[in-house]
Formats: sequence, C-alpha cells, structure tokens
Amino acid sequence: MRSMYEALPGEELITAGIADLREGRETVQALLVAIGAHRLRDIGIELPEFNLPVPEHRLYDLLATENSDSAHSRYNALIRRLVSFERAASFLCAKK
Repeated sequence: MRSMYEALPGEELITAGIADLREGRETVQALLVAIGAHRLRDIGIELPEFNLPVPEHRLYDLLATENSDSAHSRYNALIRRLVSFERAASFLCAKK
C-alpha cells in the first residue's frame, strides 16, 4: 500500500492499522481502520479479516483509558484524518 498512498494525509495511521489488524492487535490505528473498513475496501485497499464489533465505541474507550480529558477531541481528530485519507485515496483512484 505504501507506494500508491504514501503521500496522502493519514497514510501512516492506515498503514499501521492494517498491520495491527493482521497481527490481531487492537490499537488506536487498528480501530480507526475498522471504522473505515467499508469505504477503504471500496477504494480497493485490501484489509485482513477481523472481528471488532462497534469499533467506534472501542476506539473512544481506548482513548479515554489513555486520557479521559482529551478523548473526545482526539477521537474527532482521528476520524477527520481517516476521512481525509479516504477522500484523497478516492480521488487518486478515480484519476487512474
């Protein structure tokens, strides 16, 4: 994935999340990829199979465990990065 999407905003989060899902790790990045899985697959990004029910809640809970005061703003910032990546990747794929 790195070559085609390398310069896109949030690519490092998506790449790390895919690697974490492959390894069965439930990390911030893995949960972010799980949240965007449908759209990422529609773009053509191959994702491993995973079972993370309600990743939105799990991500928020994980962020709150790390720092409850900043969980909401961090969650929103991560979702914005995901959406930015998805939009840029969709545009990139449409140009091909």
